[in-house]
Amino acid sequence: MTPALTHIAMHVRDLPAVVAFYREFCGMRPVHERAQSDSGKSIVWLAEPGREKEFIIVLLPGGPGRDQAETDFSHLGFALESREAVDAIARRGESAGCLAWPPREDDYPVGYYCGLRDPDGNFVEFSYGQPLGPGAPDGD
Repeated sequence: MTPALTHIAMHVRDLPAVVAFYREFCGMRPVHERAQSDSGKSIVWLAEPGREKEFIIVLLPGGPGRDQAETDFSHLGFALESREAVDAIARRGESAGCLAWPPREDDYPVGYYCGLRDPDGNFVEFSYGQPLGPGAPDGD
């Protein structure tokens, strides 16, 4: 059997703020919440609607936060359906004070993208035209 990537887990400083960010900007929803046995603090599983059994983000309380440098391009990536959708999310991010990278075009396979910074300090990329997800070109 080939392993399947099912989730990523992240410790976060402010669990409610991070849940709200991924709900507002990424369309993710809590699909499971439980208390840690040792602390009683909540652990939240987030998923895109319809993908609850494919891939989730597990948010664990008590993280130190992330002071991610501008030159550190570690990020979570979300595909969007159009360049206009990238522009729209960049405008929303700018209004919310979390725009990290304004929209830009890079060579294939990167495409058109922008980046926001979540409340914990992680970069989140929104792209169009990469070879995966909505907007993926046909062929190659």
